[in-house]
Amino acid sequence: QLVESGGGLVQPGGSLRLSCATSGFRLEYYVIGWFRQAPGKEREGVSCISRSGGTNYRDSVKGRFTTSRDNAKNTVYLQMNSLKPEDTAVYYCAARSVSSRYGCDYDGMDYWGKGTLVTVSS
Repeated sequence: QLVESGGGLVQPGGSLRLSCATSGFRLEYYVIGWFRQAPGKEREGVSCISRSGGTNYRDSVKGRFTTSRDNAKNTVYLQMNSLKPEDTAVYYCAARSVSSRYGCDYDGMDYWGKGTLVTVSS
């Protein structure tokens, strides 16, 4: 199970930290991806974090978003800074079991959370 939290309304330029609390599996064996879906648009991958902590980001969030993981707390985080109105979306986390500790992508996720809404507006 994955449960996202931390969404809300924030002004442009503000920050939010999303959390993805996991249960029912050993997080250390999973890649975690963050996705978002804006109204009327397709879901897109935002960032992912490998088992070893390596990260990838979509170009539009590079330098503004940071993903981290705490396996001991069974939680993955998405720190979002310098938020823009175009970041408004429902944000989801998802997990995929992998054998390699290195590398991550957005394909073939096994488990999904229900999402948390982020609204960036003045």
